[in-house]
Amino acid sequence: MRYVPRLIERELLASARHFPAVILTGPRRAGKTTLLRRTFPAATYCLLEDPDTVARVRADPRTFIAELRPPVILDEIQNTPELLNYLRTAIDRTPSKKGLWLLTGSQEAPLMRGVTESMAGRAAVFQLLPLAAAESARVSLLRGGFPEVLARPAAAQTWFRSYVQTYLERDVRAISSIRDLATFRRFLGLVASRCGQMLNKTDLAAPLGISVPTITEWLGILETTGEILLIPPFHENFGKRLIKSPKLYFVDSGLACHLLGIESEAMLRRSTFHGPIFEGFVASEIAKLQSGAGRRRELYYFRDQQGLEVDFLVPIGGARLALIEARASAGVLPGAGEPLIRLARAVERYDVECSVVHRPPAGGPASTALLPGVRAQSVADLPALLRLPKRKSAGSRTRGTVSRG
Repeated sequence: MRYVPRLIERELLASARHFPAVILTGPRRAGKTTLLRRTFPAATYCLLEDPDTVARVRADPRTFIAELRPPVILDEIQNTPELLNYLRTAIDRTPSKKGLWLLTGSQEAPLMRGVTESMAGRAAVFQLLPLAAAESARVSLLRGGFPEVLARPAAAQTWFRSYVQTYLERDVRAISSIRDLATFRRFLGLVASRCGQMLNKTDLAAPLGISVPTITEWLGILETTGEILLIPPFHENFGKRLIKSPKLYFVDSGLACHLLGIESEAMLRRSTFHGPIFEGFVASEIAKLQSGAGRRRELYYFRDQQGLEVDFLVPIGGARLALIEARASAGVLPGAGEPLIRLARAVERYDVECSVVHRPPAGGPASTALLPGVRAQSVADLPALLRLPKRKSAGSRTRGTVSRG
């Protein structure tokens, strides 16, 4: 599979002109290294997973930094957090030089603790998720967006099985002292079966025979490593009594399908999880688009105690709000838009746009009127719906060119 330009490239290039360091976090195998190496081809590359390199860093981090010739990509910086203090010293020595230090990390929380302590004000921080549908037409509900899966779809199940095993043995153990990885693996499958539901920690703890505090810790690990999204309820009640628990989704629909044993499109369409997985796919696409535009994540849901529920509420600038329902079916009936209309009537201080996002049939219309003020649209319509900038063509992109330190 050829390199796929990422939406976030423009933000990385802009930040490299204004900050001494750029830090890119995100799930393992989302494409962080490839992105930085393609965006900044003049930068020296250094992998901080190589045992010899790690040994050199730990023996003499000051000399290691001094011998580097910036700009440099320090890949998987969480393996050598001791470097961050020395990087701060090097940055403060020549604060006018920008874009010299390009860092990646797969485990967001440990990395961010180091950034907070050592790199505050010196680094622009971004998160890269798997490929979005706006970046590649190969992204799908069944396969998700991991680049290596899309490059070799016939080997998808083997890839996901290996990914889960590597995730358990490396990322989970690096963050926590979990010993019972078999139970954690069962926990992953159980979480996948709760996609699209409001988080109920007791419901997750009981089948596994573990405590609610342990479930809290394990959910924190999944969120820290970029595997799940916890979508909070909207912060305004519009005069209604609200449900306050977050909703749970997997970032990658392909991984969720794998954990649920769904191996084909036919199995997916017959599955009771078809709707929840598509709902999570839409949530993930929104998060990817916001991240790719350099925006903070603003994604909520709405549910009150009278049963009115809308899948997603997304601020789209000023006093505007997008109300979105996700439907996995190819055909959408007008009734799917009724919750949007009901909530729109209660939203007085916002200008609202209502959409039902679904899976239109091949060759079917991309966008149709469903009800007055409500459109049925596809995932491809999300960038326009969210008022995000259009992606430039690959030929119009300029690679990063920063001066040597």
